[in-house]
Amino acid sequence: MFDYVPDFFRAETAVDEREADAWYTDKRNNRRTPDLLPRDEVARAINAEVKAGRGSPHGGVFLDIASRRDADYIRRRLPSMYQQFRELADVDITREAMEVGPTFHYMMGGVRVDADTAATSVSGLFAAGEVAAGLHGANRLGGNSLSDLLVFGRRAGQYAAEYARSRAGLPSVNPEEVEYAAHTMLSPFESGGGENPFSVHLDLQKSMQALVGIIRTESELRQALDEIAGLKQRLERVSVPGNRQYNSAWHQALDLEFMLTVSEAITLAAIERKESRGGHTRDDYPAADAALAHVNVVTRRSNGEISCVFEPLAEMPDDLKQIVEDKS
Repeated sequence: MFDYVPDFFRAETAVDEREADAWYTDKRNNRRTPDLLPRDEVARAINAEVKAGRGSPHGGVFLDIASRRDADYIRRRLPSMYQQFRELADVDITREAMEVGPTFHYMMGGVRVDADTAATSVSGLFAAGEVAAGLHGANRLGGNSLSDLLVFGRRAGQYAAEYARSRAGLPSVNPEEVEYAAHTMLSPFESGGGENPFSVHLDLQKSMQALVGIIRTESELRQALDEIAGLKQRLERVSVPGNRQYNSAWHQALDLEFMLTVSEAITLAAIERKESRGGHTRDDYPAADAALAHVNVVTRRSNGEISCVFEPLAEMPDDLKQIVEDKS
């Protein structure tokens, strides 16, 4: 990790293993180990090592705490990690290194909401938490998710209640739309296409991990679009056995349409943002574009087609801008 310390973090990061090891017991007089750089920096470093052929057997890297801290400390400070590795991988992290790798587990995008009310563009629909876009900018900071849920979850609930109280009566439902939705949901039972939904899901995972992952290039992103188009065709042939009770294959088939929609939106937006910013890294555009700091990429679907446009952000207040841009 010493080869991957960005200039921005260099002053607060140990220069060698001696200092990094000393930091564990004396944080006042030593700087922290580079293994604890922000997760996007660590993830990019792992990705670079794997692509250079220096990865671990399963496509990750080895994380070793056993040689740095005693077993009691590890079990006390990392109880869930210790238990998970023992039960799921038969690895004792107090005695050996663990194999790790970056995976998709959060996103900065999502449904556009009003910042005050958490209302979406769909009347009566309010959204908060990871589904809602805009709060985290170009990179989600660790620990912010809980605050996000508490603050904006309260706003969503408050204004959803106000919306409900303001309604004069119950909203009407179009029975034809209900019938169409029910028919669409049950179609995998009637399909004779023979396509396994779990196979489609696995291939989507592989495509997004390999082509729309941590380090992106336009050629790979466009290849991903082609593969997503093929997976959408396979989705039309998905069929599931059994009935509607506790049918995980059916649930997977229903989820696939939305997974493919999100995957296509992410890929199209990544193509449009020809720069590197926060958690989005383009190997063919490694620098940040100052002009793109003032826009969001907005994706919309119309008549089954997804398109992207740039839309301007509200201007940041000067006092907040001074804090954000302060490099001291």
